Amino acid sequence: MAREYHVAKNGCDKALGTAENPFLTISRAARVADEGDTVIVHEGVYREYVSPENGARSELHRITYTAAEGEHVVIKGSEIVSGWVSCGAYWRTVVSNTLFGAYNPYSEPIDGDWLVRPLDPPCHTGMVYLDGEPLMEAHALDTLNASVMYWYAEVLDEETVLYANFGDHDPNASLTEINVRRSCFCPEKTGRNYITVRGFEMAQAATPWSPPTADQVGLLGVHWSKGWIIEDNIIHDSRCCGISVGKEISTGHNQYTKTLAKAGGHYQFEAMFAGLRMGWSRETIGSHIIRNNLIYNCGQNGIVGHMGGAYSDIYGNEIHHVADRQEFFGYELGGIKLHAPIDTQIHHNHIHDCIMGTWLDWQAQGTRLYANVYHHNTIDIKIEVTHGPHLVDNNIFGSAQSFQNAAQGGAYVHNLFLGGMFKYEVLDRPTPYQLPHSTQVKGCTLVYGADDRYYNNIFASIQTEPNRRFVTGLGLYNGCPDNLQEYLDVVYKRFGKCDVESFAKEKQPLYTAHNFYTDGVAPYDRDHTAAVCDKPSDAVITVEEDGGVYLEMTLDASFDTLSATPVDTERLGIPRIAEERYENPDCTPVTVDCDLFGKARGEHPTVGPIEGLASGRVRILIAKCRKI
Repeated sequence: MAREYHVAKNGCDKALGTAENPFLTISRAARVADEGDTVIVHEGVYREYVSPENGARSELHRITYTAAEGEHVVIKGSEIVSGWVSCGAYWRTVVSNTLFGAYNPYSEPIDGDWLVRPLDPPCHTGMVYLDGEPLMEAHALDTLNASVMYWYAEVLDEETVLYANFGDHDPNASLTEINVRRSCFCPEKTGRNYITVRGFEMAQAATPWSPPTADQVGLLGVHWSKGWIIEDNIIHDSRCCGISVGKEISTGHNQYTKTLAKAGGHYQFEAMFAGLRMGWSRETIGSHIIRNNLIYNCGQNGIVGHMGGAYSDIYGNEIHHVADRQEFFGYELGGIKLHAPIDTQIHHNHIHDCIMGTWLDWQAQGTRLYANVYHHNTIDIKIEVTHGPHLVDNNIFGSAQSFQNAAQGGAYVHNLFLGGMFKYEVLDRPTPYQLPHSTQVKGCTLVYGADDRYYNNIFASIQTEPNRRFVTGLGLYNGCPDNLQEYLDVVYKRFGKCDVESFAKEKQPLYTAHNFYTDGVAPYDRDHTAAVCDKPSDAVITVEEDGGVYLEMTLDASFDTLSATPVDTERLGIPRIAEERYENPDCTPVTVDCDLFGKARGEHPTVGPIEGLASGRVRILIAKCRKI
């Protein structure tokens, strides 16, 4: 029979775990909670690493970990440190290495595949916090004389010496904390399925760099499991990753960095096939729900996953200030960074002030990105080395650099692009594509670029100056044919009987209809149903003091002349390489019949993400920043 366990700061781990006699630690409850059980955690700060011992067989037997209703529960990967001694410009304290156990974050470098190393010595997974604010890591002790709000560490045989420049602050009179644990909540064993984690604040974990070819560790992680629900949490101040739904260590761990024998992409292929051999499928891995969380101040990514995030539903989250400090840099950064997010739905998220809003990489097949609001990111979205079908609809891309497209076979419908786009082919790196709605590999080939669909979008420009790479509008597709037959006719006429290389020498088609271009943005030269306006839209996205995020722009009268038509599975057709339909994960046809806010669209839908837009000056509340 299902049981209810309670945890409270006045409890005892030798107690029964009842409401009257609660456990003291969440870890104690996590050792005994089994199928159908609920762990209720009461108000307080819990400095521990929680590793659920058990999972469940099915949704019907789910194990739930939840904060008590109306109570603020914090799980921290840090410990308070005191005894700071002033050394002039900086302070010094000493902690015993027994505090860390086998994992000392101040001797663990941030290192691994696809990490670009601008600094030597490297950064470490440790951090120092003053009243909740993270300090930057210095790379030499003498730099602390001039570097305010920086820290430095020396790891000795039995102790770790910490130095920090706190400016005018006295660390002994403040809450001063240091990272100690690698994670806050993550099972040590894989296959702990059907767990719910609800209502917690989790912070300050010493997470390592998490590329797709390594053990992907998060402050909160599912560790190669199925069917988790992660909801209504506040996740922040992870050294690298916030929430991980990614791969585990047995399928490869930074082999490129260790051997330098093969390219990282080769090891990624090997990791994928290793995952298949150990059971990566819809029946065993993925299908997570990540909803209504606030995720911020993560050094690498807010949500990360290779393979393990497939078939998931990610929605209602606000993600901000991810990798924006740029203490270290690599090619695995983003508010959301997913590899192989097969059939994953990413929608109604608010993502801002990140180095990359969302990065979908390898095998984003069946992925749908819709009704999201992006603004003040370095780049809003990147889609890389995937062959389609993937659908991007009803989003606002509000940053100066909207879209980096290194993919093909995508459909972009009813979006607002306020920034530039950068498109390129990948003709030296074959990547796989799957059977419909499956993890099984159907084939593998190059990314020729294009074979994209752009219907009913608005293209404007908030760029303050021209960008040589990110160009506004669809003019970067000029020279592409507008239908498949023309492309094939050119290929076969020029090269006769063809092979892979011949197809790569001609531009693939681009399919367009009823797009609106303003601010003098260049259209695709064969976008014959478009409306083009040279007048300025004066588009801007502002964040008000109350947290309201507003879109303001002026639409020319020509906007009203567009008579768009609905977009659905039949109209989108089939991408040339994957030869699969754009459809829902349950194999039913997809219809783009609602706008950003869920309003139904009619027979002649409004162009852009907001139904009912009309010419003139508009000011619309598009999102709300959550207060912490």
